[in-house]
Amino acid sequence: MGMSSDNIIGLVLALSSSIFIGSSYIIKKMGLTKAGTNGNRAASGGHSYLLEPKWWAGMTSMIVGEIANFAAYAFAPAILVTPLGALSIIFSAVLAHFFLKERLHIFGMLGCALCMVGSTTIVLHAPRERDIHSVKEVWQLATEPGFIVYSCLVVILVLVLIFVFADKYGQTHMIVYVGLCSLTGSITVMSVKAVGIALKLTFEGKNQFIYFQTWFFTIIVIGCCLMQINYLNKALDTFNTTVISPVYYVMFTTLTIIASIIMFKEWDTQEASQIVTELCGFVTILSGTFLLHKTQDMGNRPTETSVTSSQHLPYTIKSPDRSDI
Repeated sequence: MGMSSDNIIGLVLALSSSIFIGSSYIIKKMGLTKAGTNGNRAASGGHSYLLEPKWWAGMTSMIVGEIANFAAYAFAPAILVTPLGALSIIFSAVLAHFFLKERLHIFGMLGCALCMVGSTTIVLHAPRERDIHSVKEVWQLATEPGFIVYSCLVVILVLVLIFVFADKYGQTHMIVYVGLCSLTGSITVMSVKAVGIALKLTFEGKNQFIYFQTWFFTIIVIGCCLMQINYLNKALDTFNTTVISPVYYVMFTTLTIIASIIMFKEWDTQEASQIVTELCGFVTILSGTFLLHKTQDMGNRPTETSVTSSQHLPYTIKSPDRSDI
């Protein structure tokens, strides 16, 4: 069974989104770095980056990417669109190598290749988009007990991270800022999909903005996006870009797929073999991002020659420890 026309449109939009979003990480990081030399860093609560053109260029690139991503969710299921965010990791890793001097070594390249293989597997076995005729149908799905429980858990975890852990551990534990972005992101995607469907139906002549549900989902999108931007800025200004991108992707994608399965029940129409193949593709992507994360410092380690030459003593040469190599 081939891909539907809607799935193909969603795929093209998701791919273009990855390019713009991957670029935005690098451009924003350059702006944040430059702004940090002229004022308080974003991680310390400063907002001098708002006066930096590069930060705004990166934000523009991110907005364009998010708009393309927004549109993709109106045409294709989240289980197809969200994992393709791995391609933005590849793009940002390559750009970071050239512009931020965050070296991409051989294991990083292998990680990128794994992400590509996993993404392709998911694309070829993704479910078709659910046929929805009104935003009221999305509201009905969102108010079922399963998704209400998930939403309540997300709200509780977000509040705990903000008021208990953010001030104490945000500067030293990446999981705090990234966790906030990922948790709110999963709710954002479900709301974005609802608004995207409403817009799509409206353009087809079925006005959905006469229903309060459309405006409710719109408010959720705006609020969650503002929170994500705030904590993503802090994460980028505090930690290495090549670490933030893959870890954020893994957490965000996992939570979004869980939310989508609960709300839209996208696996109900698929056979077990298709679901297993999609999971294998997702695990392959996770393996690639994990490899990028765990080996991101290897390209910057000193070689044996440099270690030896730096430890010259009068009349003798001290051999380097095996643990230093």
